[in-house]
Amino acid sequence: MDFRVNEDQEALRDGVRSFCEGRIPLEKLPELEEKNAFDRELWNEFAELGVFALRLPEENGGLGLGAAEAVLVFAELGRYLAPGPLVWSHLAAGRIAGAETGETVVGGIDLSRGEAGPHLIEYADNLDVLLVLRPDGVETLDPKTLALQPVGVPLDPLTPLMQVESLPSGERIGDHALLARLQDEGAALVSAMLLGIAEATQTLATAYAKERQQFDRPIGGFQAIKHILSDTFVRQEAARAAVYAAGATLDHPEAGDVLRTVSGAKVIAGEAAMKNSRACIQVHGGMGYTWEVPAHYFLKRTWVLENSFGGVEDHADRVVARIESKL
Repeated sequence: MDFRVNEDQEALRDGVRSFCEGRIPLEKLPELEEKNAFDRELWNEFAELGVFALRLPEENGGLGLGAAEAVLVFAELGRYLAPGPLVWSHLAAGRIAGAETGETVVGGIDLSRGEAGPHLIEYADNLDVLLVLRPDGVETLDPKTLALQPVGVPLDPLTPLMQVESLPSGERIGDHALLARLQDEGAALVSAMLLGIAEATQTLATAYAKERQQFDRPIGGFQAIKHILSDTFVRQEAARAAVYAAGATLDHPEAGDVLRTVSGAKVIAGEAAMKNSRACIQVHGGMGYTWEVPAHYFLKRTWVLENSFGGVEDHADRVVARIESKL
């Protein structure tokens, strides 16, 4: 099986990167934050770009692509910290009317482990439909019927939160098979976004190390900084290999163990994003801890994504259990 990116996939990735670079560069993050992180015009542009309909068949108005292409797209969205419930709306395309066109904004929450409330819902004020993953299947709820309370200061300023004490039963749209599929696909897409963060912070740290001068030379020439940057590069490459493998295996489950590959990607990409974000702040020195340097946005988004569709520790346990079952 060939895991290399072909020319069409490169063109797709470069097109999404060009769009994000022009539409949501790092300098605009404070502006998005002031808009409560959700811009309906930007959301519609994501839809026009094909972010949500990417994997729908062409006869259903989609692009007819696969998970291998989806992880490339979501890595770019992660690289630019694109706001909104992008993964949930992508998963809802073809299942919730209007999700693929951006007309219906779909968010979600994973309660498959039976967690007790209160529950935190991302972008709740902007949602038309809430997907709820239950231990026995998948339901939909109308978020406007919920007794939501705002969370004053969310961990990630670009991921606004609302709190609800409990969630009622909703309309059932799928069984445990759909639950498992959404969890695996969601974990792969979140892993791709974590890969994008690992890449972005590696690039940001390297660029700063080349321009920041101390003792009349760039700090990138110092041995200690070289070691930090080398480690960020190695983690980025390992994460890319794991995420690309997850996308390809979802498309071709006969090529490998989907559960193990997806969970492995979540663990490796999660670690890469977290350590690279911290390293980026460290390379920036005292300035790295200030609000003016965008490095903090990446670290905070990593904390949010690390716990989406199963935490890193949960996925590590799944990998161990899978290996043990083969012994």
